[in-house]
Amino acid sequence: MAGRAAGRSSAMTEVRIPSAHGQLPAYVARPEGEGPWPGVVVIHDAGGMSQDLRNQADWLANEGYLALAPDLFFGRRGLTCIVAVMRDVHARKGRSFDDIEAAREWLAARDDSTGTVGVIGYCMGGGFALLLAPSGRFAVSSVNYGTAPRDVYTEGLLNRACPIVGSYGAKDRGMRGAADRLEQALMAAGVEHDVKEYPEAGHGFLNDHEGAGDRVPLLFAVMGRLSGTRYDEKSAKDARRRIIAFFDTHLKSRPVPRD
Repeated sequence: MAGRAAGRSSAMTEVRIPSAHGQLPAYVARPEGEGPWPGVVVIHDAGGMSQDLRNQADWLANEGYLALAPDLFFGRRGLTCIVAVMRDVHARKGRSFDDIEAAREWLAARDDSTGTVGVIGYCMGGGFALLLAPSGRFAVSSVNYGTAPRDVYTEGLLNRACPIVGSYGAKDRGMRGAADRLEQALMAAGVEHDVKEYPEAGHGFLNDHEGAGDRVPLLFAVMGRLSGTRYDEKSAKDARRRIIAFFDTHLKSRPVPRD
């Protein structure tokens, strides 16, 4: 389980994978046993490559998924990295999307992979997970308080999306109404989904940076307090249960051919 009680998978390692923009650093967590396993690309929040992100990958590996967490901020410094990545989100293309695709291809091509790959993202990463859902490249998407332009939460963008499981906090001041908009859009588009808003949770309730020992920059800490960002164990536990159940249905039972 991710967070303070995170377990460990049988094999965790830092790797570099080939991308159009160089050798992309990433963290891979491999389940116990022989495999093959379905893969999951794990996309970080604005904190970048962190121990919390590694814990999220370990949690997925413990549940039987080959998890890969790429560092989308690699080679970028300070606030400029966040600005550059969010620019990609608004443009719907760019280096960040190239790096995520490189991560997906790397997972799908492994001998211990089934070739089926899903995506999960948190905050900024949740926005990517939502944008990638209609791409046809992922079998399932987990969108956790996905920060993305408002028009992304519409039937027009999501009518060809893969199945989506979404989790939001009712106390998230910056994303009021997002869960309802996503639910309505997916219903109108006829996309399989499970969307839930947690009454006691705020933004970032699945990310336990403090428990993981991450150093959070002062600016992010202040912004987090203003936005109501905090880890919530009860809500996180239920969200993780739902995510795994959804992934088990749409990843473990629906293999797709390799590229």
